[in-house]
Amino acid sequence: MALRQCAIYGKGGIGKSTTTQNLVSALAEAGQKVMIVGCDPKADSTRLILHAKAQNSIMEMAAEAGSVEDLELEDVLKVGYRDIKCVESGGPEPGVGCAGRGVITAINFLEEEGAYEEDLDFVFYDVLGDVVCGGFAMPIRENKAQEIYIVCSGEMMAMYAANNIAKGIVKYANSGSVRLAGLICNSRNTAREDELIMELARQLGTQMIHFVPRDNVVQRAEIRRMTVVEYDPTAKQADEYRQLANKIVNNRNFVIPTPITMDELESLLMEFGILDEEDESIIGKAAHEEAASA
Repeated sequence: MALRQCAIYGKGGIGKSTTTQNLVSALAEAGQKVMIVGCDPKADSTRLILHAKAQNSIMEMAAEAGSVEDLELEDVLKVGYRDIKCVESGGPEPGVGCAGRGVITAINFLEEEGAYEEDLDFVFYDVLGDVVCGGFAMPIRENKAQEIYIVCSGEMMAMYAANNIAKGIVKYANSGSVRLAGLICNSRNTAREDELIMELARQLGTQMIHFVPRDNVVQRAEIRRMTVVEYDPTAKQADEYRQLANKIVNNRNFVIPTPITMDELESLLMEFGILDEEDESIIGKAAHEEAASA
């Protein structure tokens, strides 16, 4: 099987790292050979796999060594639960420098050192926030990842971010092989959430690949720095992540998305009773400002 490179995007705080690590643990349980590349200065994309507070990052170790050229692959690549390979790009101190450069440096280093030449089935890039700068867009821009999964919920800003990420995919899809592979709804228990995200997916030309319900077992596992699959393999939530993993293994629905306008997003939220008149005026103003700046 050819190596599949996937990137996980979504609004900040939506649960990308938690979803990615639980998904990857389910893939590994099913026999897939997987690597996580954390693309976030917080370096928290691998803690549940390594049972650690935070993995030492490439940028951190490069600063200590003098340069990234002074590092070896074994310095930065750690192996955790079920032989999942883990790397953190890291970044500068808050307020200093460009964190996106850490992502660029890390991915180039891994390629040069042959990290992807091992017997891997999947690489997952866990990417910070929205597609707002070149560094964080690198897995898309440089065709490092061909499959993009967007973690979202029925909350307005999560959907707004998902639509923005779809715009970023369109920008680079025409010059490369990057495609939107689906929306993962990480539930916040909002009204008619599954229906809403399925309709958003339809309008974006993609699929809601899985609806992940809320369950406190996720937090109980995280306190112990573990994924649900490892902490309580018999939990219903563990089966949810197994279903998501199976759907991704079998997924072939890769598309160039069709982002919607702010007006269309507003109409969608109104249709599902998410917005009232006051909310409508606020989002309408945002749509006007977006059009004016386009």
